[in-house]
Amino acid sequence: MADTSLPARSAGLAPTAGEVVVGLLGAAVISVAVNALIALVAGKFIPSDVERKGLALVEYAPATVIGILLGTLGWYLVRRFADNPRRVLRVLVPVVLVLSWIPDLGILAAGASVVNSLALIAMHIVVAAATVPALSRILPLDARSAGVRF
Repeated sequence: MADTSLPARSAGLAPTAGEVVVGLLGAAVISVAVNALIALVAGKFIPSDVERKGLALVEYAPATVIGILLGTLGWYLVRRFADNPRRVLRVLVPVVLVLSWIPDLGILAAGASVVNSLALIAMHIVVAAATVPALSRILPLDARSAGVRF
């Protein structure tokens, strides 16, 4: 059977606006769909008399899209200005992901349920897991960092 997978774009070619939109839209659709499943499952474990924070579609869907757009901006800036973007992103992505958990832990400290907080943390992981591969295809890292191994 022939390989039908699409190769990653060469770092030297600029993506078209359509490629960027389709890639980011794909990451957003996947993220929102999986986050909906997380919210649904978490809701089954949170008592009905306990307030749920961030687990309604109107709360997490816009936040998901904003997170993807901010992550894309960061990826673009690192790709454009860093001497070794692969190395920078290998550190920056996990650090930003962990920092994104601060509000989730904050609502836990303010009295939200552990399940609520863990669901929001899982949602952040989902967004990163959907967005990073999309960005690596539509905005690949420069070849100057391709040989670097960590």
